[in-house]
Amino acid sequence: MSVLANGDRAALEALELTCGNCGWSQPLPRLAWRCASCQGVLDLAGTPTAQPAGAALPAIPDLAALRDRPQSLWRYREALPVAEVADLSMGEGMTPLLAAPGSPGVAVKVDYLMPTGSFKDRGAVLLAALAAHLGVTRMVADSSGNAGTAIAAYAARAGIVCDVYVPASASAGKLAQLHAYGARVHRIDGTREDTAAAAAKAVGHPGVFYASHVYSPVFLHGTKTYLFEIWEQLGGKLPEVLVLPAGNGTLVLGCYLGCLELRAAGLIDTLPRIVAVQAAGCAPLAAAMRDGAAAPDDAPTSGTIAEGIAIARPARGAQILAAVRDTGGSIVTVTDDQITAAGAELARSGFYVEPTASVCWAALQAGLAGRPAEPGPVPYAVTPLCGTGLKSHA
Repeated sequence: MSVLANGDRAALEALELTCGNCGWSQPLPRLAWRCASCQGVLDLAGTPTAQPAGAALPAIPDLAALRDRPQSLWRYREALPVAEVADLSMGEGMTPLLAAPGSPGVAVKVDYLMPTGSFKDRGAVLLAALAAHLGVTRMVADSSGNAGTAIAAYAARAGIVCDVYVPASASAGKLAQLHAYGARVHRIDGTREDTAAAAAKAVGHPGVFYASHVYSPVFLHGTKTYLFEIWEQLGGKLPEVLVLPAGNGTLVLGCYLGCLELRAAGLIDTLPRIVAVQAAGCAPLAAAMRDGAAAPDDAPTSGTIAEGIAIARPARGAQILAAVRDTGGSIVTVTDDQITAAGAELARSGFYVEPTASVCWAALQAGLAGRPAEPGPVPYAVTPLCGTGLKSHA
């Protein structure tokens, strides 16, 4: 993967997308977004999460090599599948890792301090860089809000037209942000899955890139930098537990990918346990985990205030379940009342986050991620504050 450091077309052509279900593959620049044979999700061939697993692993810099690099996620450039594009970055990455208020052994990573207000900037900047390298003229995205706003912002910086499909119920703050970036916004009635289906219909024309935070594996290589930063900020160590929100699972899968790459590089010995958190009103992954299923089935939903993880049929559901199980982790649920209370508690400590960013704090406060025997030099658990409250309450 480090072959992409020069960013040339030949390097992009060398990368392949592969389907773990049936083995179908295609060069990355062909703009495939799902398997043409079985409609399954695709991964970058040669990465630890691809099936079959490949041997081509990125060269992750050690702590000494990282010391004097720019304070953005591009400091890990050797481990990223797309080269940086001039004037595209807004300094995304290297967000603060802080001691959690009143919870010894827990740290919070303040990812809502990203340029567009959520962790989705990590993947969006890589998608925009890929689009710029490929010379596409239009990007299409679907999102409940945060991914769409992030992709719209970076598309604007790249000078690429951007259409974003959102649920009709998307919060006013996120819609205002999308319009401010100049995106063409399409509000879709129905479920989050109806929104994704509408976006998929718009893809397929020459020069149109489906900048999907769910289907594009490039996005996951952006979110893995969240994990790299924790490893770096803790002096080359990781916590025992990563507590992460789970809807489409882009942060769960990115962290899992990052852990596998660090372990393969000999930079960590064991994987931290992933505790994925869902809202009780929409928890297909938790139901599948409880039932021992390999993939989530259609689970009954009653709705939730945590719109960012209200995903009834996650496309990468089987991968999320396999990742959590591989770490010895679990998938837990919290109620909307717990989410609301957690958000209020965080705000009284100075952290103003949207409901989706409160679900992990709710799980931690309920003891669903376990507790350290005694505080040590490395936090027992780390969790993201992944989206600003200004979006959902505007």
